[in-house]
Amino acid sequence: MVESWAFQNQIQSVDATLDNGMDICLRRVRHSDRERIEKGISEMSDQSRYLRFFSGSKTMPPSVVERLASVDGINHLAWGVVNMDDDDHPAIAAAHVFREAESSDAGEFAIAVLDPYHGQGVARILMMTMFLDAYCEGLRQLRIDILRDNKKASGLIRAVSAQPVFQEGPVAQYGLVVKDAILALQKMDRPTGISDIVAAFSAD
Repeated sequence: MVESWAFQNQIQSVDATLDNGMDICLRRVRHSDRERIEKGISEMSDQSRYLRFFSGSKTMPPSVVERLASVDGINHLAWGVVNMDDDDHPAIAAAHVFREAESSDAGEFAIAVLDPYHGQGVARILMMTMFLDAYCEGLRQLRIDILRDNKKASGLIRAVSAQPVFQEGPVAQYGLVVKDAILALQKMDRPTGISDIVAAFSAD
């Protein structure tokens, strides 16, 4: 049972390897990453940016970037993924959880992966990291808002046990039980890097 798992939340970074052999580092987002966040948004394709932010603008307002960079590890959790095989170590993905209210066990989840890295298992490895961290911080349920025509995203979150709770207009809202999502990801054969994440978060 998940309740008997012994996880630790002091982890700052985790190294993992994608199934294609690429080495990545997952680490907590810091406020000093603000420029990286802004750069990552600009490097997304117009379509991916629209699907993530529900906006076709090539840049986000400073308030949006500031919100994404303002991580406190309690009410706002965030992890990024860095490509360690590239000499510049570029950021290639990020995920965020915003707690709905102080002391609440519910939050809002969002994730984005740069287009060249789609289909390589980055999202699932990052989701496992994010969900384990969220669980350690007492979050038990997450809400995910997805554009209804974003079939890939809806398929991915359904694969980790998310269920639709509200669908009206262009946006569908899904609900996810964190422990169920962790179990679903653990049962997946790929990407194999998921096991690196679980091992890193497991207490001695």
